[in-house]
Amino acid sequence: MDQEEQTTGLPSDGMQGQEPRSSLQSLLPQRLARSLSAQLLVLTVAFVMLAEIFIYVPSIANYRATWLMDRINAAQLATLAVVAAAERGVMPDLEEELLKNAEVKAVALKRDNRRELLLASPMQDMIVARYDLRNASIFELIYDAFETVVFGGSRTVAVAGEPRFGGGEFIEIVIDDTPLREDMIAYSRNILVLSIVISIFTATLVFLALNRALVQPMMRITENMVRFRQYPEDVSRVMVPSERRDEIGTAERELASMQGEIRQALRQKTRLAALGTAVSKINHDLRNILASAQLISDRLSGVDDPQVQKLAPRLFASIDRAIALATDTMKFGKAEEAPTRKQFVPLADLTREVVDAVLPADDTRIKVDIRIDEEEQVFADADQLFRVLLNLARNAVQAMEEADGSGTLSIACEMTDTGGRLVVSDTGPGLPSEAQDHLFEPFIGSASKGGTGLGMAIAADLVRAHGGRIELFETAPGRTVFHIYLPGPDGSLAASAPSAAAR
Repeated sequence: MDQEEQTTGLPSDGMQGQEPRSSLQSLLPQRLARSLSAQLLVLTVAFVMLAEIFIYVPSIANYRATWLMDRINAAQLATLAVVAAAERGVMPDLEEELLKNAEVKAVALKRDNRRELLLASPMQDMIVARYDLRNASIFELIYDAFETVVFGGSRTVAVAGEPRFGGGEFIEIVIDDTPLREDMIAYSRNILVLSIVISIFTATLVFLALNRALVQPMMRITENMVRFRQYPEDVSRVMVPSERRDEIGTAERELASMQGEIRQALRQKTRLAALGTAVSKINHDLRNILASAQLISDRLSGVDDPQVQKLAPRLFASIDRAIALATDTMKFGKAEEAPTRKQFVPLADLTREVVDAVLPADDTRIKVDIRIDEEEQVFADADQLFRVLLNLARNAVQAMEEADGSGTLSIACEMTDTGGRLVVSDTGPGLPSEAQDHLFEPFIGSASKGGTGLGMAIAADLVRAHGGRIELFETAPGRTVFHIYLPGPDGSLAASAPSAAAR
């Protein structure tokens, strides 16, 4: 059923929650003509009437042929009296009575290769049509039948047929087709009335059966969908499936399952929204606290105590990571990133800025290998590409520091006619299998202890915003490689490189 109710908000109490159902019921009389039930009823009547038409066409032709054969048989019986009184002759009164009883104007019989006019009325009208029933096909009979109904009446026609019991080669009668046309019209009228009665009766039975089996369950499902859309958090509006085992039952169960999942997702999103608001407030205060701690820790670098000098770098790194985590959390909590502003960016300078951000200390044992030409440029948003490379490089450096504190961070670029491919690799311990399965999912795909996985999720979102993709190309103890594919100015994208297994 066509459901078009529109709402502007959620009900605030239980009484308002019942309004959609009342509105739907009040609209039912207005939409009856467009309802599935009404359409089903009309279609059933139409199909039954169509079937009756296909039955009527040959039946009216058969009715006419039978009517004419009855007159031929009656005329043949009348000729027997004529043959029996051949020597004495037939009195005019008897001949008229025989023609009247046979309902014909004249009778001719051919037998023994001789055609005889056995009976004839005194005055003969001009014959306007001749019909031969002996070898007529069904299509000829149908055509002749409709011709009689449309053009017949007050016509004198001749009809030839085969006499019964071998009474001759053929017998021909002359009749007025007015009684034939009247009987055919009466027969057609009876067929029409009977067809209408059968159509209504059949349509009613089919309608009641299908309405109970299909239409009412579909209306129930439709009404439930409309009510659930009004207020999906109301548990009373979740579909209660029936015990049916057919497609309707399957649809009810699937709808109930889907509504349950939607309610659960809405509850989860509501809680996450509340949690996000709380986290944003806590995060703001935390950043202020960390900023104060950073200022205090900077003064520790001037203390000559060897123990302080030994622990200070770890304190500085921990505070920096805490600030970075707070910043990433705030960035990820935004509704959407700013739109990309693509331009040709000098990649070598951008890469050195990334390295300076992740490796500010000079005494680190981690080496950097940048294999990018000074003239190399990539078509991208400079700030967003910086964040992508920063997240990948920071994860690589942290992985190598947590392992043995040494290793090599490599950043390379390969430009093709269909865009560029950036390669970020490290010689760390590799990613564990559980991290690979959810690598680009926030709060799940972290590979480091205590990590959130926000960095990789943010990097993947930024690359997708460029129309590109990021892939974990290879990971193993001693080697982890990421490929970043960025489209060129024409939007084309390079194909993925063959994996290490394929090579």
